[in-house]
Amino acid sequence: MTTSKKDESKPEKTPEATALLRADHKLVAGLFEEFEQARSASKKKALVAQICKELTVHTQIEEEIFYPAFQKALKDHELVPEANVEHDSIKDLIAQVEGVEPGGDEYDAKVKVMGELVEHHVKEEHRDMFPKAKESKMDLDALGAQMYERKQELMAQYPE
Repeated sequence: MTTSKKDESKPEKTPEATALLRADHKLVAGLFEEFEQARSASKKKALVAQICKELTVHTQIEEEIFYPAFQKALKDHELVPEANVEHDSIKDLIAQVEGVEPGGDEYDAKVKVMGELVEHHVKEEHRDMFPKAKESKMDLDALGAQMYERKQELMAQYPE
């Protein structure tokens, strides 16, 4: 029996919360770079579908698990609300390109702007949120395990 890359078994130790989120950030950044290089509509469509899936799942686990824990541990009233507003802007763009046939300058522009919003959002998380999370009393290992499980559930809801 051969195993594919999609056939992931649970790792022995799930990554801690910020490591899991950083891995997602790196993956999506690579997908946006691939989109910039893509020329065929079919390649663009496939990349946008993957970008939308990854971002939808990522924002959901942040909003359901990481942000509430961060807000509670740090009594935060600034970083999480701003991150949620950024998520809303990204979700609006996802809704505009997901399942849409690529074509025209506006489609590419929407994906490009989405990538720029994601890049800005990621920089702020890496610079402001993640260091504070690491310095706090948050159990990032337990949070990472919870986020990993939820991510697997959400990813399984998407058809291949």
